[in-house]
Amino acid sequence: MQLPQSLLNDVIELAREAGGFLMARRASITIAEKGGAHNLVTQADLECEQLVCDRLAQLLPNSQFLREEGGAAGDPSSSALWVIDPLDGTNNYVHGIPQFCVSIGLAWNGELELGVVYDPNRDELFAAQRGCGAFLNGQPIEVSDRPDLQHSVIGTGFYYDRGDLVKRTLAAIGRLFDEPIRGVRRFGSAALDLCWVACGRYDGYFEYRLGPWDYAAGAVIVREAGGRCSDRDGKALAVLSGNVIASSPQIHTDLVRVVRWQ
Repeated sequence: MQLPQSLLNDVIELAREAGGFLMARRASITIAEKGGAHNLVTQADLECEQLVCDRLAQLLPNSQFLREEGGAAGDPSSSALWVIDPLDGTNNYVHGIPQFCVSIGLAWNGELELGVVYDPNRDELFAAQRGCGAFLNGQPIEVSDRPDLQHSVIGTGFYYDRGDLVKRTLAAIGRLFDEPIRGVRRFGSAALDLCWVACGRYDGYFEYRLGPWDYAAGAVIVREAGGRCSDRDGKALAVLSGNVIASSPQIHTDLVRVVRWQ
C-alpha cells in the first residue's frame, strides 16, 4: 500500500476544520479531570478527536490510531498509524490562553512520515512529509542558524507529575543557564514548541515525558525543516520514545549534553 498523493492536503484541510471546531467551542467548555487537578480534558477534546478519527479512517482505510483521549491502542509497527492529539494545550484552552493546536501525525511502517499541526489562534498551519520539506502556511521553513547554545532560546515543558520529573527539568534549566543561554520558554503546547523549533523561533526544545501524540507530527516537521530530534538519552527518536530533544543541527550535540536524562 502506498500513501495517496493527495493525503497531506487532505490532512491539512481536516486540521483547519478541527481548529475551527475548537475555536467555536471555547465559549461553552465542559471540563473533567484525568487523574488529578492538573491533567484536564474537555468535551471539545473528545468531540474533536472523534471528528478527526472518523475523517482519517475515510482517508486511509484500515489504518490504526494512537490518540490521547481514545487511548494508545494502535500498533506502532503497523503499516499506517495515525498519532493524534485533537487539542494539544488543553490547560491553556481551559484558561483562555491562546496557545493550543490540533496535531496529526502519521507513522508509516513504524517510521514517522507525515505531520500537520494547526494553531487556530494565529491561523498558522505547519505541515511536512518525508522528503518534501516543511512549510508554514505553504511557505518553506527552516530551523535557526544560530551557531551555539550561548546564542539560543530553548523551549521546555513540565509533565503532570509534580515530583521527580519537575525536579529533573528544573535542574536541566539550571544547567542551561550555566552555559549560559539567552533564555528558556515554557508555553504549554509540545506540538507548537516543536513547530517553533522548525521555523526558527526556538533554537531547541526538550521535554522529559510526553505522549507520542504530543511529538509525532512536530518531529516530522522539525526533521523536514533541517533539524534533529532525539529522545531524552540522545538516541534516535521513535514513535513510542515518550520524550524528545529537538533542535537545529548546530547545537544538537551540546543541547543533548546539557539536558539529557541524568
